[in-house]
Amino acid sequence: MADVNGEKLSKNELKRRLKAEQKAKEKAEKTAQQPPEAKPKEKKESEEDVSPNEYFKLRTQAVNNLKALGGEHHPYPHKFHVSTSLQEFIEKYSGLKDGEVVEKDRLSVAGRVHAIRESGAKLIFYDLRGEGTKLQIMATARNYENEEKFAEDTGKIRRGDIIGVEGLPTKTKKGELSIMPTKIKLLSPCLHMLPHLHYGLKDKETRFRQRYLDLIINSRVRTIFEIRAKMISYMRKFFDELGFLEIETPMMNMIAGDGPEGEEVEIDFTPPFKRIPMIPTLEDILKVKFPAPEDLSSDAANKFLSDLCNAHNIECPSPRTTARLLDKLVGEFIEEQCVNPTFITEHPQIMSPLAKWHRSVPGLTERFELFIMKKEVCNAYTELNDPMVQRQRFEEQAKDKAAGDDEAQLIDENFCTALEYGLPPTGGWGMGIDRVAMFLTDNNNIKEVLLFPAMKPDDPNKNKEDEEKAQEAASA
Repeated sequence: MADVNGEKLSKNELKRRLKAEQKAKEKAEKTAQQPPEAKPKEKKESEEDVSPNEYFKLRTQAVNNLKALGGEHHPYPHKFHVSTSLQEFIEKYSGLKDGEVVEKDRLSVAGRVHAIRESGAKLIFYDLRGEGTKLQIMATARNYENEEKFAEDTGKIRRGDIIGVEGLPTKTKKGELSIMPTKIKLLSPCLHMLPHLHYGLKDKETRFRQRYLDLIINSRVRTIFEIRAKMISYMRKFFDELGFLEIETPMMNMIAGDGPEGEEVEIDFTPPFKRIPMIPTLEDILKVKFPAPEDLSSDAANKFLSDLCNAHNIECPSPRTTARLLDKLVGEFIEEQCVNPTFITEHPQIMSPLAKWHRSVPGLTERFELFIMKKEVCNAYTELNDPMVQRQRFEEQAKDKAAGDDEAQLIDENFCTALEYGLPPTGGWGMGIDRVAMFLTDNNNIKEVLLFPAMKPDDPNKNKEDEEKAQEAASA
């Protein structure tokens, strides 16, 4: 018999108790070695569980959170390189065998997400649409750059978002051509709940007013406008081959001439054309230091520019907004020097309400204008595709409009709503064809290159007044 804590135990009982203690100790050590229980994954806002208004609020909040993180998390990146179109991808890899993966071909594609099907936390299928066709994305955590990034990137994506995908061509075991991503990039989120693909968008009033939404949902609409474009292209080609001349008849528009004939000037079109940044060039010419670009909307900046215009006798009628004052300075000191083709670059945001912010210089935009013979012939910029920033820019413009600036823009809610459905990283470019025709045909008046130029209404009394004056002079 053994004596334990004053209690007499038999050898068998002591042995049993020691064995039980050993088991309890081993169980405690095993529990301590196990990782803490993972918290349940935050559930995505389901389209079936919330109203469209609530969905918009939740999505806007999520997008604002990503913007606050900044860097690679920003939901409106400036650029994404696409190595192949969806159509080219399908044509090249449609012959793959079931289950085959092309490891040597790493490609990047982009499009809009139309459907999401989750098959567990580590396998998600997306329907990617663009260019009038569809491609499946088979996203697996195992083939992604790492599992943590997989959960982070896929957690951002909702139906309607525009995304970029880098990955490998593959065909599923069931024979569906797919791209297997190693990286997914959100390019432009869709803030609104899209109509269900099964029911589509059928209300004609909505379809015609929100044509962008009609094009997203109804693939037949894209086909209609493709046919229309081909009709116009075919007719133009047909008449060109028969020797017809295409002309325009802008009889409804009043077009002012570009001034009287002046001295002859030789223009040097030899590339590359000169590039001059707007603010640094003004600083060099005027020998002054301008406020920082991000401070140009301040009252102090407006006073600085107003005083500068006064000092150089530059007239700027009311309202003397910052944008108008800057435009007058640029017109006087930069545009007047642009005889040979010259790019004016890096316009301030306050002058460019539709252009995207500069990716490295706060307060500026990614924009350029091409000037030839002191006249603007081209305007281009990275398009602003963040609807919240665009609305703020319109509100700032509306204040200038209210102050009397006719060139300022009003708030365009239809345009902002269209952006809320997602616009991919985009560049806008526009050229004044008639002005280019003037330079290439050696003319100084735009009416010379318009076959039927619009003219001011002829005054029937004009000649009569001249005759009366002539008669009075003769009789005197």
